[in-house]
Amino acid sequence: MTDALPVIDTAFLAAAAVADLEDWGPLEEATSADVPMAVRGLTIWSAPDDSDASDASDASDASDASDASDASGASSAEAGIWECTAGPSYWVQEENEVIYVLSGTLTVTPDGGKPTTLGPGDVAVFPRGWRGPWELHETVRKVYVLF
Repeated sequence: MTDALPVIDTAFLAAAAVADLEDWGPLEEATSADVPMAVRGLTIWSAPDDSDASDASDASDASDASDASDASGASSAEAGIWECTAGPSYWVQEENEVIYVLSGTLTVTPDGGKPTTLGPGDVAVFPRGWRGPWELHETVRKVYVLF
């Protein structure tokens, strides 16, 4: 007889493009007082607060694990849906982020770099330390993963 593998639940959200979202308030990163940007979202998954998941077997693993933690050592890993109304904003990535644009268009420009316009179906990666403006041309909805 074989040992049964444990069941591991997977976070799941059907129809992310039309899911009901919670009011998350105004966008803190907005750069124009004349253009209020309203944020709505839904956290689908976030990493446990405990450090049981970090089984660092060597120094490089330990530094990798700390890279995904905040100053208190708690993991900042999270996945969800984010939606924001149009306007200008400025971002400083404090963690790595992967996004998948569900609807809307935005132009992102890394400081000192060239602008890139993203729209539905596009995927982008913003590594920790990325800085630059985001111009949301209309309401944007994205799936995000922070780690």
